[in-house]
Amino acid sequence: MSIFKGSGVALVTPFTDDGINYEVLDQMLEFQIQAKTDAIIICGTTGEPSTMTFKEKHDTIKFTIEHVNHRIPVIAGTGGNNTKEVIEASIDARQLGADALLIVTPYYNKTTQKGLIEHYTAISDNVDIPIIIYNVPSRTGLNMTPATLEKLSYVKNIIGIKEASGNIVQVAEMARLCKDKIDIYSGNDDQVVPILSLGGKGVISVAANIVPQDIHDMVIKFLEGDIIGSRELQFKLNPLVEALFIEVNPIPVKTALNLMGFNAGKLRLPLTDMSENNLAFLKQRMLEYGLELTK
Repeated sequence: MSIFKGSGVALVTPFTDDGINYEVLDQMLEFQIQAKTDAIIICGTTGEPSTMTFKEKHDTIKFTIEHVNHRIPVIAGTGGNNTKEVIEASIDARQLGADALLIVTPYYNKTTQKGLIEHYTAISDNVDIPIIIYNVPSRTGLNMTPATLEKLSYVKNIIGIKEASGNIVQVAEMARLCKDKIDIYSGNDDQVVPILSLGGKGVISVAANIVPQDIHDMVIKFLEGDIIGSRELQFKLNPLVEALFIEVNPIPVKTALNLMGFNAGKLRLPLTDMSENNLAFLKQRMLEYGLELTK
């Protein structure tokens, strides 16, 4: 059973100088729900969890689950490169009421394909809610192969993958091998329609932070048979998506939210403000898209 079909937003975490801005998080969550976003992904990469404490992540996940209040699924990012800590974080998110977990492949120390199977199996053995694997080799230095995913598709609660390899041939092979045992979500906003054409269920999106309705509509149009309408939205979105990745995520998208009047706050080091040239490019693409800037 799919956790969601459509657009899941990889939500930015709004920071104050010394913690989380829950008032702004409340506004951002409501903005997403009103714009028909189909799932909230909290403490994913876009939420800067690598610079958050365990307590900050616990409190942010708890707040999100309570605010959303079962209106749409809440998926908690609990990945890491220490299996024991990932299990602890996953149990915590489960106890808080998360509907599912998004777990990135281990980074830095990395592992082998055998290690990936044992890592995810160990996590599955300790939690009883659905797990979505996150494959993003450009950030982790590690790629999950289609053959490995096919083996993991038989693990009891591994139900999906956020596929951000950028390799459409690999995605096709994953779909061929896993069939309906694994839901595939695009991890790249510029490849949503191609992945849907291979049987994908949707996208876990960065761009949905600022244009949630269009991301939702792009997926739903495709799933309902309006392929031309879906494709037109993909074409419309791609220039904006290019600007949102002109610097490492989430620098541009958090900047974009601030430009739109959300007080999303600063990025935490080692992430920094955008360069002047890139900021100008982002503003230009946002205006061309039709977004209103308050700054």
